[in-house]
Amino acid sequence: MDKRKSGVLLVAAAAVLMSFGGLMIKAIPWNALAINSGRNLFAALVTFGYMKATGYPLRCNKTVLGCAACIAACNVFYTLATRLTTAANAVVLQYTSPIFILLYLWAFFRQRPRRLDLAACCVVFAGMACCFAGSLEAGGMAGNLLAVVAASCYAVVFMVNMFPGADSFSSYFFSQLLGFAVGLPWLVREPALSAGSWGAVFLMGTVQVGAAYLLMARGLATTPPVAANLVCMTEPVLNPVWVALFWGEKVGPMSLVGIAIVLAGLLVYNLAGARKRGAKVQ
Repeated sequence: MDKRKSGVLLVAAAAVLMSFGGLMIKAIPWNALAINSGRNLFAALVTFGYMKATGYPLRCNKTVLGCAACIAACNVFYTLATRLTTAANAVVLQYTSPIFILLYLWAFFRQRPRRLDLAACCVVFAGMACCFAGSLEAGGMAGNLLAVVAASCYAVVFMVNMFPGADSFSSYFFSQLLGFAVGLPWLVREPALSAGSWGAVFLMGTVQVGAAYLLMARGLATTPPVAANLVCMTEPVLNPVWVALFWGEKVGPMSLVGIAIVLAGLLVYNLAGARKRGAKVQ
């Protein structure tokens, strides 16, 4: 029980750190790809330093590299989405990734979803539609689309981790190197390379990305997936709160309705799934 409680606390701490991503992306006056490149550089140093200090071996195979590519793509698309739409829309639409997992399993592995799965799909896609409708006038459609693409990449990450040869720490490290390399052309051409901006990117890379990924990996080792999913909902709730409080970004009423529908749908889906699994165990 103590290990499980500590695991939940680690996952919660990671979610809180990740929730500051939207605010920092909005606040740093760099191109979105330059921000992603800089933060991944420092995150890679944190991950590599941790692996060296703990004697954790670096593994490299098709599964590790495939997972790394998906994580890197997710981070790139999410960073761009946050610049093009509200932070609230970006993070909530990214958290529709479980729905994509169901669709991929059905399309590629012929695993038919349950009625509960289909109901969750309908509810979440209804919420997504509200988010899109709420951002049409604000010109946020491109950002919403990129956030959905980020969600699809995040879903692939979970599927890749199911195959033999997966290693989360190694995938995190390679994804951070890839994210740094992809945005490097924009980083070297960035005109606003002030000490303050570099300090913010350093903080973002070491804490909001690097430390958060390490905490998440450690926490998931002793935390059941359902509990972890529920705890991680802290991120989409807190992310727009920080942006609204410190950046003054306003979220339209339709987007607020969409966010509420998505969060409620995912919460009910996880709770209902947990009850069914508990009933089977009994």
